[in-house]
Amino acid sequence: MLDGVTPRIGVLALQGDVREHMHALAACGAEPVAVRRESELASVDGLVIPGGESTAISKLLDIFELLEPLRQRLRDGMPAYGSCAGMILLASEVLDTRPDMHTLNGIDMTVRRNAFGRQVDSFETDLEFAGLDDGPVRAVFIRAPWVERAGADVEVLARVPSGPAAGTVVAVRQGNVMATSFHPEVTGDLRVHRLFVETLVRPRAGV
Repeated sequence: MLDGVTPRIGVLALQGDVREHMHALAACGAEPVAVRRESELASVDGLVIPGGESTAISKLLDIFELLEPLRQRLRDGMPAYGSCAGMILLASEVLDTRPDMHTLNGIDMTVRRNAFGRQVDSFETDLEFAGLDDGPVRAVFIRAPWVERAGADVEVLARVPSGPAAGTVVAVRQGNVMATSFHPEVTGDLRVHRLFVETLVRPRAGV
């Protein structure tokens, strides 16, 4: 509970690491809600789009008749956070994906799918993350995307600090919508989820 109000935050529960995000949100004082239907989407104050397989999630949004309702809620200002596949889905443009993939146009950015390579190229690193105190974030990248273009209204929150991909943008925010290339839900570090809950969802939930 946050100052007497518990925000209801949905986790898109069509495919991917739903349970981990729900546990992280609960630990941050939110009420997590699995979202598979339009009525469930309508009941939440914000939404997390988890990692998974972006093209599969895109198809399932169509099958479950959630694509247009979700786009509309984003246009109406619903806070949202996407990790890995969620970042891909929130983009306005995606490179290296199927031509029939649907995006949500939540952030004005161009994202390259599987930019860091295949599953065997997964890695971890420490990132300085704008708006977070208490040191760097340990970031886990699994078949991760990166941001190749960020629009004028998009705030860059984190970049890869070193190595072949040094300087690559891996966390962004535009208004009430945030996205990361990496998976904070798997590390036990709650700061990214807490940032989402307390700065994006909580004010809109009437706190």
